[in-house]
This record gives sequence, structure tokens and C-alpha cells, in this order.
Amino acid sequence: MIAVPRESRHWMPAVDFLQVMFAMPKDPTMNIVRRLMLLASLLSPLLGHAAPLPATGSVAPEFSLPDQNGKTWRLADLRGRWVVLYFYPKDDTPGCTEEACQFRDDLAALQALDAQILGVSVDDSASHAAFAKKHSLQFPLLADADGRVADAYGALTDWKLLKLAKRYTFLIDPQGRLAKVYLKVDTSRHSAEIIADLKLLKRK
Repeated sequence: MIAVPRESRHWMPAVDFLQVMFAMPKDPTMNIVRRLMLLASLLSPLLGHAAPLPATGSVAPEFSLPDQNGKTWRLADLRGRWVVLYFYPKDDTPGCTEEACQFRDDLAALQALDAQILGVSVDDSASHAAFAKKHSLQFPLLADADGRVADAYGALTDWKLLKLAKRYTFLIDPQGRLAKVYLKVDTSRHSAEIIADLKLLKRK
């Protein structure tokens, strides 16, 4: 695993990429080739696909995705509650683990603010289940295996041969509208940032 120095937080997109690249299984028949393809993708951003971000204040794109336990979560079913929909690149990489564990540790405070935490990546449900078990994550991790939901939120990096979710978070209000969008996430304090913003928004 690659450690993430605190002073390098502003390089998080590149750090996320490197963490995913070096976290791949050591498959001798394809790992070197796949890493080279990933590196070429990083150096050639014009080859990637990026959908537009939904605007703050607009209706959040609907979704229906399974979690690590096989339960299906639909945004429409969460009307009346705040939703913290956070996208992350890959299960059990350092930055993604730090972010998830911060949400885990602050879960009671977030629930007290009537907020539902939903993590999303393109990993499958089995990967999510192992990640959740290893780190005692007691909130849903949604499997967006084809990347369609990440794409709808403008949070998908599509390199054709590989798709990854960007580290974006969307705070959705009880009416189903986007209250705030976070495009620069510090994994060491993101949960605390969400809590502070929720308290301010709920006063309005």
C-alpha cells in the first residue's frame, strides 16, 4: 500500500490513481500490461470520458444499486432524509479506507442529523462486503459495477479498459435536490466537514 502524506492532500486525484494501480492483484500474466495501460491513461486524459456534473440545486439523479449485503437502495426511497452520497475509487486502498473509517467513526453524529451515508464505487458487492467486514463499516457500500450512476453524477473516469469513480461527494437534501457538491476531498477530515455543513444547512 502507498502511504498518503498529509502535505500531499492537494494531489489526491493522482494519489488515488497510484493507490489503485499498485493495489491490483499481482497477476504475472497481465498485471504489468494493465499498469502500463493505466499509466498511459493518466498521461492521456483526453482519451477519457467525463460526463458533466449535475448543478447544485438541481434534482439529484435517481439510482437503484445493491449494497454489500445484497439490499437494493433507491434514492427515491430516501425522500425526507439527508443523503451523503460519496463516490470513491477502490475498496481497501489507503485514501478510501481513511475516508470510510472517518464516516464509520462519525456515524452516530451523522445519524443524529438524519443523514444516510452511502458509499459508491465500481467494485462489486463481494469486494464491498470484504471491505466492510475488514473495517467494521456499518453503512451501505453500493456496487456501481457498470459505472452508470457515477457517470450520471459526473463522477466517472472511463478509460475504456478500466473505469473508476472519482472521489466526489454529493450532499442531497430531503427533497432530493443537490445541496452541495464536494470535488476536492480531504479524506482525513471529510466526515467532519459534512457534519459541519449539515448543521449549517439544517438551520436555514
